[in-house]
Amino acid sequence: MQCSGGGRDGSHCGESQALIATMMHCTSDESIASVDATEGSPSKQDDDSQVCKERDYNSQKGERVRNSGPMLPEDILYHIHSLLPLRDAARAACVSHAFLNSWRCRPNLCLSTETLGLKGSHDKRCMDFTITVYHILKQHSRIGLKTFQLAMYGYYSISSCHLDSWLHLALTSGTEELVLENTSMKYNLPLSLFSGKSGNSIRYLHLSFCTFRPTFRLGCFRSLKKLHLHNVSITGDELGRLLPDSVALEKLELAHCKEIICLKIPHVLLRLSCLNVAVCHNLQVIKNEAPNLSSLCFERLRNLVHISLGEALHVKKLECFKAFDFMQLPAILPNLEALTTDLIYQMASVPSVHSKFSQLKYLNISVPKETHGLVYDYLSVASFLDASPALETFILRIHVPEFPVQHGLFSGGSSHLRQMPEHRYGKLKRAEIIYFYPTKSLLELANHVLETATSLECLTLDTSSCCCRWRRGSNPAMCYLEAIKRYFEGKVPSTTSTARLDVKGPCCGGLDDYTWQSFTVFGGRS
Repeated sequence: MQCSGGGRDGSHCGESQALIATMMHCTSDESIASVDATEGSPSKQDDDSQVCKERDYNSQKGERVRNSGPMLPEDILYHIHSLLPLRDAARAACVSHAFLNSWRCRPNLCLSTETLGLKGSHDKRCMDFTITVYHILKQHSRIGLKTFQLAMYGYYSISSCHLDSWLHLALTSGTEELVLENTSMKYNLPLSLFSGKSGNSIRYLHLSFCTFRPTFRLGCFRSLKKLHLHNVSITGDELGRLLPDSVALEKLELAHCKEIICLKIPHVLLRLSCLNVAVCHNLQVIKNEAPNLSSLCFERLRNLVHISLGEALHVKKLECFKAFDFMQLPAILPNLEALTTDLIYQMASVPSVHSKFSQLKYLNISVPKETHGLVYDYLSVASFLDASPALETFILRIHVPEFPVQHGLFSGGSSHLRQMPEHRYGKLKRAEIIYFYPTKSLLELANHVLETATSLECLTLDTSSCCCRWRRGSNPAMCYLEAIKRYFEGKVPSTTSTARLDVKGPCCGGLDDYTWQSFTVFGGRS
């Protein structure tokens, strides 16, 4: 392989070629000398190469070689070397016999344009990538692999035959973790590659941007613990042929798998505890029979999905965004302890939640930008608090327009704020409203929390969206801090001496006597 250019650029190119040579041809000690080709004149390179050869000769005679590497136990050296990034590991192998031996046994490979240091035109990089990956895997196939990660960003023209060959070498080496990133949707990953011992050694499988069509049950993946499919062309029926054999599966993650309409999880997955589904726009039904699910995450699903959890009554953590009608959640998930969700954007308020989240301790709600903005009735969110008697932490995140919020800010007296029916939140200790601005219903919600949370330790109002942040010398009447002081000062519950109201910036300050950092406007009564 030729490199054009001289000076510093030529040196960098020579270094790159030396590293690639080490990665590819790690069965001889010639790579020890090759790294010196990156510095000095040709005559110096020849002299240095001769020195390395003499050093190798002396080493073979049993003489102790000066500066031959750190005198540490082999297992410690191998461990240190295994922690280095690929290119750094190759550099170390160029100058140390101990690290060269470690390179030959390196258990974790992450191969990409960046880690291989490939330069030049697209065609040249594509050719170098193909040759280098094959040689590295060929050498490691004799020893074994633990992790193989292949990132093929931009190399869509590489033949599927090469991919099949690389994966065959990796899988027959006993690979436990296989990550295949950004190949091509045209690449159809053969299920036959995972037959026999090859498939049963896999513990973690991550596939992205490819096609995977299990047409029959192969009986593999019996050791698989984590399965991540991102932008993979696979149907629900095809996934259903894969899951029954994955009896050790603990986590299933699906994202952008648009062909899945119905997701069925079989009862044999007794160890499955975590299910994450995101942006599977055609998904309509999730039917679960795995009994030990404890964590669910559903994000940005186009349709409201019908979910049946079967015997999975132990679910304690749920994250769902544009996925479910949360009104059904108390009945579906009676033991839920942590909920992160967003409000249904078609509504201008939250309807009453009639069922109770009897075990819910953590609630994080986002108000998406599709809501009605300043006319949204944030006080209706208190319906969630009423339905959660065990709640300890409440977080409300509000979408704020890109421009400062000035219109619709409330300037009336405290007597004009609505009062909710009397409820006492005896367990609520921490509440936070992120991107708070003093619209009427938000003031009412914050006031409601202050007056009814008898165990409250802290209410935090994040005013990062204050108009003072954008315009120096703004009207103090428009400053969010001024509104907070006007409506809340002195409203700490008298039932506690520890409650406080914290206000977070940043804001350059509509009020001259405040610097907008995290600070306490007022604390509890002593």
